[in-house]
Amino acid sequence: MQAAYITLSIVIVIASILLTIVVLLQNSKGGGLAANFASGNTTFGVRQTADFLEKATWTLAATIIVLCVVATFVIPQRSSRHSNIKNQIEQTVPVEGTPEIPVTPVEE
Repeated sequence: MQAAYITLSIVIVIASILLTIVVLLQNSKGGGLAANFASGNTTFGVRQTADFLEKATWTLAATIIVLCVVATFVIPQRSSRHSNIKNQIEQTVPVEGTPEIPVTPVEE
């Protein structure tokens, strides 16, 4: 179970890095990083490249969301030690009354 969680965590990190790169490649109003690649590569055309980047963005974002939800169900359970401590805390009897603080007389 723990190996599955670690694997999912690694895939989420990789997908997040890819999403960051794809978002930076998109052509924004200021030109973005895509402006450097679009001038030399006209094989696919500017519109097809923009469509691909947009689809890749949505696909990676959806993948990250789904993987995060799946990872919450695969999180390894805590050891029984923690539940024993919790049970001991819940079973303690509260002390009734106010605690008495020892007062030492002040010498003048």
